[in-house]
Amino acid sequence: MAFYSVFDVIGPNMIGPSSSHTAGANVIGYLAHQLAPDVIAKVTFKLYGSFAKTYHGHGTDRALLGGILGYRSDDERIVESFRLAKEAGIEFSFVPDFSETEVHPNTADILMECKNGKTMTVRGESLGGGRARICRIDGVEVDFTGEYHAMLVIQNDRPGVIAHITHCLSESKVNIAFMRLFREEKGNIAYTFVESDDLIPEEVVPAVKLNRNVHDVVIIPAI
Repeated sequence: MAFYSVFDVIGPNMIGPSSSHTAGANVIGYLAHQLAPDVIAKVTFKLYGSFAKTYHGHGTDRALLGGILGYRSDDERIVESFRLAKEAGIEFSFVPDFSETEVHPNTADILMECKNGKTMTVRGESLGGGRARICRIDGVEVDFTGEYHAMLVIQNDRPGVIAHITHCLSESKVNIAFMRLFREEKGNIAYTFVESDDLIPEEVVPAVKLNRNVHDVVIIPAI
């Protein structure tokens, strides 16, 4: 039997008319902002399904960009996100795509180009009631909602890396709630999400990076 809270029915506190097209879109942008490997200089949003059809009228564009700026769904600055992004020196554009139809109806790809030259593309889906998930990072299928405090490790898929990560977390007294590894194929780039009830301390980051197969580590506070 499934249980729902009142917030699943009426949606969260939010700026905008739609829990799916506004609040959920904001969560996608916010999670992308949290995952970004550095300060974002340019962002391109590719929109699919109903996002592509109604993104301007429902404020999906402002909500996505507000998330990239680090604003939450009830932040009144979302209304001015276009102006605020320009003032912050962030280039942005929105590209409706009607050619790809085998996707969730509320889907956005976000290409982030950072000031240090690194790039990352994430795909997010708005699930209703202001909830969303990241389902793809740089072409690799993942599943991340931001509901727990988390740490993302971008790594080479090699023996011993997971043991190294868990050892570092144990040394910092981190209690792991969930730990999942996603990869496209054996031996290539992999993404490990560690989720915890408590915020993972920043001191873990340099320790995990000591492994030569670790490319990057990002601490992500829960939404």
